[in-house]
Amino acid sequence: MAKQKSISTTRMLRAQLFHLTSPIFFETLLLMLTGATDVFMLSRYADDAVAASGVVNQVVFLVCLVYMITTLGTGVLCAQYLGAKQKKNVSQVIGVSLLLNLIMGLVVSAGLYVFAPQLLHLMGLKEHLFEYALPYMAIVGGSSVFLAMIMTLAAILRSHNKAYYPMWVALLINVINIVGNYLLIFGHAGFPRLGIVGAGISTMLCRFVAVMLLAYILFTRVAVVPPLAYFKPFPWDKIKNLLIVGLPAAGENVSYDLSQVVITYFTVLLGTASLTARTYAMHIVMFSFVFSIAIGHGASITIGHLVGRARNRAAFSIEKYSIRWALVVSVIIALLTALFGQRIFGFLSTNPEVVRIGCWVLWIDVVLEIGRAVNITAVNSLIASGDVLFPFWTGVIVMWSVATLLSYVLGVWLGWGLLGIWLAMTLDELIRAAVFERRWHSRKWQNKAFTR
Repeated sequence: MAKQKSISTTRMLRAQLFHLTSPIFFETLLLMLTGATDVFMLSRYADDAVAASGVVNQVVFLVCLVYMITTLGTGVLCAQYLGAKQKKNVSQVIGVSLLLNLIMGLVVSAGLYVFAPQLLHLMGLKEHLFEYALPYMAIVGGSSVFLAMIMTLAAILRSHNKAYYPMWVALLINVINIVGNYLLIFGHAGFPRLGIVGAGISTMLCRFVAVMLLAYILFTRVAVVPPLAYFKPFPWDKIKNLLIVGLPAAGENVSYDLSQVVITYFTVLLGTASLTARTYAMHIVMFSFVFSIAIGHGASITIGHLVGRARNRAAFSIEKYSIRWALVVSVIIALLTALFGQRIFGFLSTNPEVVRIGCWVLWIDVVLEIGRAVNITAVNSLIASGDVLFPFWTGVIVMWSVATLLSYVLGVWLGWGLLGIWLAMTLDELIRAAVFERRWHSRKWQNKAFTR
């Protein structure tokens, strides 16, 4: 009888995991399609515009990782408090996280707008690309506060098992973005032909619409507006817990993105063909790990709920199950992408050097996705349990000593170009995957919940 109950519970948890994973998968896929749509449409406009947008987006998403300090902490704390049925704590976390990310969003947006030329110079961007990059940075970077609010609102909804709401919003803004790009990049239906500026305006408008919709859904269908009584006195302990989770959790992502910024700088040194190929490749390979992101987030929410209920054995099992699925799906998609690489790159670019480099990169990426699938799932699981410092320190040490350093050695110094850079990133992902899985098996993440 006990065994049957255990099997039934396992099946229920796995069903819950995929109930969360499915909408997160489609939401993430749609958001990636938004970026891919920009790249594809700009490729019809100019390869230089694609290269410029790649560098700008690298900078924007790097500084936007500041928002993840609050967002990641929000997801973990809401999931654990919901699991423990501590409703007042949930409301306080919602209010505090939205306030913090609004303030940080305004500050970061102003910084990106004002210091756009200096930031692009630091990235080593070629002078002839500045005419594309500067206006795009001013629009997309200057409105990044919308991205901050989207991230926070979506994290709150997912932690409440309402992941399908962000999915439907992502679908809507994807449609709006395609229409906006069509009208504003190329100047159809009487609109001016704005090129990369048009792509930036379309992105900004889509993010504004998403914020309005997600906020309306959250406070009319999922949760109530937190009463002011919950903030008198102000819950400084919630800010403390958000930072305890968010700083190291976001730090691991910041470390990765800073590493990627430096690697982008190394790619700039290799020439426009390599930079363009990398920009295309980064958007193409996203589809290989989109399922890993989805199941990683689903596992994080499920594990957060389980840890809040002190069900550590079930949490351990869910992580292992999630990784198996992440590996299978990611590797299959990466293989298919590599097999059709010639057609994909040939469709995107007429430059034979870009196509040649890009096709080789996609084959190397098949191996890289093995490590990335494990990393995404394992890191989300460790953070959801409250074990946040280990992923941060591991990320800092391995990313910079392997991915960044070897990218220069193999790509620039030895002259292997973008292929050498991709090999360095592959080794980094595989090493971290082994370390994180060993950590999970050690069970040192247990007894770190915030609901104790």
